[in-house]
Amino acid sequence: MLDLNLSRKLPDDFVSFSEKQIQQLLQAVSGIEFVMLCSSDGFEIALANKKQVNNSGKIAAVSSSILAMVSAFISEINLNGCQTITLDAENGKALLTAVAHPKYPLVMVAVTAKDILLGQMLYETKATAETLAKY
Repeated sequence: MLDLNLSRKLPDDFVSFSEKQIQQLLQAVSGIEFVMLCSSDGFEIALANKKQVNNSGKIAAVSSSILAMVSAFISEINLNGCQTITLDAENGKALLTAVAHPKYPLVMVAVTAKDILLGQMLYETKATAETLAKY
């Protein structure tokens, strides 16, 4: 289980590094509209977007809750380690990805257009999460 006390305050240099990483992700895949990095307890850390999102605080809180719920579900069906959740809607997709940083457990949220190369998106999202986890 994640220690929520570790995720309360991140160093400024880590936040700056995170902002650059999610901005690179936003530019790396055509169709990504919004990327946000959140603490595991639901607070916004960094944001990169191509379209305006007014409720990023709510998105951060709900995203961390969804990932926690799905992790519990995965455990109940004897699977290990929820890494990424993909939500497919009529007008786009949302990906929630766990970032397994040893001191600062995070959740990365990406919102995309409907017609996106999902394989490329998953690959780039995983690479970004791994880079953040190693910082």
